[in-house]
Amino acid sequence: MTPAIEVKNLKKYFEVHGGLLHAVDDVSFQINPGTTMGVVGESGCGKSTLGRTIIHLHESTDGQIFLNGEDITFLKRKELKRIRQEMQIIFQDPYSSINPRMTIEEIIADPLKCYGWKGKELEEKVTELMDYTGVEQRLRMSYPHELDGGRRQRVGIARALALDPKFIVCDEPVSALDVSIQAQVLNLLMDLQEQNNLTLMFVTHDLSVVKLIANNICVMYLGQLVETASTEKLFESPLHPYTKALLSAVPSVDVDHPTKRILIQGELTSPINPKPGCRFYARCPYASEQCKQPQKLEEVEEGHMVSCCRVKEIN
Repeated sequence: MTPAIEVKNLKKYFEVHGGLLHAVDDVSFQINPGTTMGVVGESGCGKSTLGRTIIHLHESTDGQIFLNGEDITFLKRKELKRIRQEMQIIFQDPYSSINPRMTIEEIIADPLKCYGWKGKELEEKVTELMDYTGVEQRLRMSYPHELDGGRRQRVGIARALALDPKFIVCDEPVSALDVSIQAQVLNLLMDLQEQNNLTLMFVTHDLSVVKLIANNICVMYLGQLVETASTEKLFESPLHPYTKALLSAVPSVDVDHPTKRILIQGELTSPINPKPGCRFYARCPYASEQCKQPQKLEEVEEGHMVSCCRVKEIN
């Protein structure tokens, strides 16, 4: 099976005062068609930058990006416009990501107009998208400030679906919403995925959310992947010390068997011109001298990869 998305040794560095900030550093993974891959980690670990680099909102520093087997790493403007129909993004903030001066109808129609839609066909398509995503037709001429957060996010989803993409980056699409609205949006995304065979990359810091929606999970720390596995396997038997600490922070409803919280201590490594070796070294209770050597993802079980030279000793 050809992966819907494949990235190989992807890097994205930003020039800052003092050197290069390694936002995404040597990341490789695949997402199969019709599945959801979750990307989790602390704020600032590079999750959103990874998603934006894949869909060319940022241009990569190095590495390769493949869409359905086609190398899309470096594209000219005309080729990029063609690819834009296949890849879209749902942003985190449903208010700042849409133009406050445009009506709901204009917001959803905007990407369609860029590709030549007009007249009655355009109007019918907007109606279809609003019905599809649960945006009431009475809101066509409303402005974003007149809608609540859940409806605004539905408008963002409708806009992302306008060109019938096959791959969507969901950049923390429910983190700004109330819990009850989160459930509605997640259910909508899962229904849309099933109906359209969508491939999703779900970026979040909320492990309870990603457990519900993702088939596989990548754990990211300071620009690098430290562990990848199926959702079930990662929650049952995490291997990397950082993953274990993240999972211990997930609230538990089992009062008889409460989760023992693992507190991460130590100084955060700077992502600017980082030294070789494990970037979790300064905060890891199991760190040794060998951790100062470059670390790579290695398969320890079928479909379960981890970047830790001491994983067998720790587990």
